[in-house]
Amino acid sequence: MGEPPRLARQLLLGGLAAAYAAAFASLYLQVPGLYGKDGILPARKMLRLSGKGFWEQLRDSPTLLWLGPRLGLDTEQGMELLCLLGVLTSFGALVLEPLRDSLVFLLLWVLYLSLYQVGQVFLYFQWDSLLLETGFLAVLVAPLHLLKWRCTAWRPHDSITFWLMRWLLFRLMFASGVVKLTSRCPTWWGLTALTYHYETQCIPTPAAWFAHQLPVWFQKLSVVATYIIEIAVPLLFFSPIRRLRLFAFYCQVLLQLLIIITGNYNFFNLLTIVLCFSLLDDEHVGLWLGRGKRRAASAWPPSLLSVLSTLLELTVYGLFIYWSIQDFSLHFNWEKQLIESKTAFTYHDFIQWLRTVTLPLVGLGLLSLAWEILSAMYRCACVRGFPWKLWATLQWAVFAVAAAGMFAVSLVPFTYIEYESNGKLWPSIHQMFGAVDRYQLVNSYGLFRRMTGVGGRPEVVVEGSYDKEKWTEIEFMYKPGNVSAGPPVVAPHQPRLDWQMWFAALGDHTHSPWFTSFVYRLLQGKKEVIHLVQVDETKYPFSSRPPAYIRAQLYKYWFTESTKDGGFPRQWWRRQRAQEFYPPVFLGDPNLEAMLSQYGLKDKAPLKRPSDALLPTALQLIRELSRPYTGPAVVWTLYLTAATICLLRALGSRTPGSAPSGRHKGSKRPDAAEGDRDQAGGEKNGQVRKKEAEEKAEGRARGAGDAPSDSLRSTRKKK
Repeated sequence: MGEPPRLARQLLLGGLAAAYAAAFASLYLQVPGLYGKDGILPARKMLRLSGKGFWEQLRDSPTLLWLGPRLGLDTEQGMELLCLLGVLTSFGALVLEPLRDSLVFLLLWVLYLSLYQVGQVFLYFQWDSLLLETGFLAVLVAPLHLLKWRCTAWRPHDSITFWLMRWLLFRLMFASGVVKLTSRCPTWWGLTALTYHYETQCIPTPAAWFAHQLPVWFQKLSVVATYIIEIAVPLLFFSPIRRLRLFAFYCQVLLQLLIIITGNYNFFNLLTIVLCFSLLDDEHVGLWLGRGKRRAASAWPPSLLSVLSTLLELTVYGLFIYWSIQDFSLHFNWEKQLIESKTAFTYHDFIQWLRTVTLPLVGLGLLSLAWEILSAMYRCACVRGFPWKLWATLQWAVFAVAAAGMFAVSLVPFTYIEYESNGKLWPSIHQMFGAVDRYQLVNSYGLFRRMTGVGGRPEVVVEGSYDKEKWTEIEFMYKPGNVSAGPPVVAPHQPRLDWQMWFAALGDHTHSPWFTSFVYRLLQGKKEVIHLVQVDETKYPFSSRPPAYIRAQLYKYWFTESTKDGGFPRQWWRRQRAQEFYPPVFLGDPNLEAMLSQYGLKDKAPLKRPSDALLPTALQLIRELSRPYTGPAVVWTLYLTAATICLLRALGSRTPGSAPSGRHKGSKRPDAAEGDRDQAGGEKNGQVRKKEAEEKAEGRARGAGDAPSDSLRSTRKKK
């Protein structure tokens, strides 16, 4: 039975650290304007003292911000401190492999959960929940080696927890495909969703304008491909055939890369690609890193197992093609030289199919998990020495129970896609889910459920005036406004105000109470909120003094048509006024005061704490230093710095004489590498000891030939 993937695990944990870094850094820059004492939704209102003890408060609202007053910090400063700790910790885990530790990811999860508890509507996105769930699973996946810095060897039970990442990826992708059809959205059923998507998504990229110009038949074919990748291909995640899992991996990564190119979805697509690493094995990752071993030439005639595997693989591809042609009536129109498509099944047919497969899919996941548990048990039995065998078995039992518990709890949100199946789950599973729901351990997903903006992209345009006669538009940095301004490239930063403006445009302003507070802060001229609109104050039309009046209009936006030369357009958008979104208001306006009171957005300002303490002073200094920079600039600076450090370290390790020669002997003498590893780590955490590792390596060399390369052992020693 194969060993747990070590390189794939490190790749996944490194990618998760990168997603954490983007999330914390992006949020840090927006804390004063969103959650400060003069922000749109002050976070202090979420942590009102109720006379309860500290532990009772922590149980009701699990956040470290309850400790703020003990450190002399208000809620805003506490959030800034948590964000900075998150950036520092995740950056360390990104550049230093030994910091990709279970305790480090536990700290990152606690920090982000603490922010999520007070984040209100600006943090209630599916990718925030996905980051929390992935982050908690990383606590189980990551090795616990901070106390033994040089020990990076695998544990027999690693494949069990690593499988949970694959199950999360399956739930995410399968649900995202299913909800498009269960929503009864006519654009998804008519295969025309992508003819609207590129111009109606929250923050398009410049490439979205060009994608919008593609012919309708190609857009419809792209929707068919989306259904296949999101609904059919995820079934291959649990395939025993390695090539099918790799096929599924590249399909998912292709979809995410196309979304990244055409849309600014912050760290969500990066995080999804990170989850896709759970489909890989060390042999394939080794090929990327130049550490792969050439497989022995295939014997002829091939074995019966090899023939059956190839036939099964070809059968799967054939079934995908057949079902795609049948379910979407795919055929080539020779006269028009295009591929035509339409949905060939009904809503009732799909619901019946979904009702039929939901519980069997649960069974498939259970069988796959059971296989991983039994494989890990076999590896524990192969550990030499009774004490180490007992220790490995105890760890296996603990992590097997934890994985089974996480799988059971995840069935509740997974079966939301089909409520009859959800009702058939044991009541105890629902109780378990209710007990852990506040911690965001498992969540339901379903992206792009309905296509908005079919009649034109709704967009809120905020205007200010000094005399109520001449109105001036207030331009945002990222969301569409000026028709001549091209769409920006923002990801992996998420401008959370711009995102909520997009949601606000989909309904009446009363459905977005925060918008009234936003208008109120603009009338007051609060710099923290203005900073969310424009970092460069010279681009804010009321930087000298606040406007006397504020109103908002609702416009419909459309992408312009392509030019004959196919180049960049002079105007990216065309627009038309639809209606008034928010009536003109001014400070002291009775209507404004009534709405603020109705929504609970107006209260007495908190007492100012003395800021001469060291920690608040340091936080204020860091805030002043970061104020001139935009979110994308800060996040990409972190990424480029991390890439530079990794590149310099890699070049340094290859330079002759840059390190003690003993560190390089592993690539030439596998016996020396094995001896050093055994001396450094021993059998303290369920790892296979030196003698057993050598015997297993010899057995694999005689058999499948998929043992780790000598250079891989050398790399582990360096770590």
